[in-house]
Amino acid sequence: MAGWHIGVIGGSGLYELGALEDAQVIPVGSAFGAPSSPVTMGRIGAVQFSFIARHGEGHRFSPSEVNYRANIDALKRCGVTDVLAINAIGSLREELAPGTFVVCDQIIDRTVARERSFFGEGLVAHVSLADPVCGRLAGFAARAAEAAGASVHRGGTYVAIEGPQFSTRAESHMFRALGADVIGMTAMPEARLAREAELPYAVLGMVTDYDSWRDSEAGVEADEILAVMRRNAALARTTLVALADALPAEREAVDIETVLDSAIVTPRAHWQPARLVRLDAIMARLLAQ
Repeated sequence: MAGWHIGVIGGSGLYELGALEDAQVIPVGSAFGAPSSPVTMGRIGAVQFSFIARHGEGHRFSPSEVNYRANIDALKRCGVTDVLAINAIGSLREELAPGTFVVCDQIIDRTVARERSFFGEGLVAHVSLADPVCGRLAGFAARAAEAAGASVHRGGTYVAIEGPQFSTRAESHMFRALGADVIGMTAMPEARLAREAELPYAVLGMVTDYDSWRDSEAGVEADEILAVMRRNAALARTTLVALADALPAEREAVDIETVLDSAIVTPRAHWQPARLVRLDAIMARLLAQ
């Protein structure tokens, strides 16, 4: 099998990796518009990495303004095999204290104003999202974070909200009642789009605050979140080094890489050439058949 090529999407406070050897900054075009940032490509040991800053250089894009489709499409064009998202998250559980790394395994999508699919307009696909996170990649990420010295919680449900405002106290209590463990603004539609692109996806969330469900405490402030993320950025970079060290030399395929075989419901005879031009990276495997 081919080797690993990890796409990393860095969230608030993580705008560059810094640990890459032979690093090159490459502008990558997308049929879905401009990605958030150029792609920084390089190696950590024998493993290839490609990095995008989700919010752009200088944190220019709010969660609702991020071009999630272009980011995933650009990483697909770079040849990544797996995508690891690094996110700032708020805690909805007492035991998930600020500073904890949470490797989420489920997501509740409460976003409302974002492009959620590469498909439609004459070419329809319905991918399964029962398990939105790749368990194998999540396991590697958890072990790497532990090896880097982080306090790691394995598993948990991430509720993705539209933002850019933080939750009201009532909303925070509601999300706890829904069964969410952490809260953020960017895992969706990222996870949806990664699945449509047949890319295994995992979320490594860094807890920055307790959201607003602790009624006796003040609400969340953006400067406090960024301060925690800056402190954790070095630990995130060390985690990626540990991840590169831990990955098997040979990468075995997973079922996620062929989900479009059963997801596309439009017969091939009806695939419109204009749509295929835009989906040349996302559907490259099928178009080559």
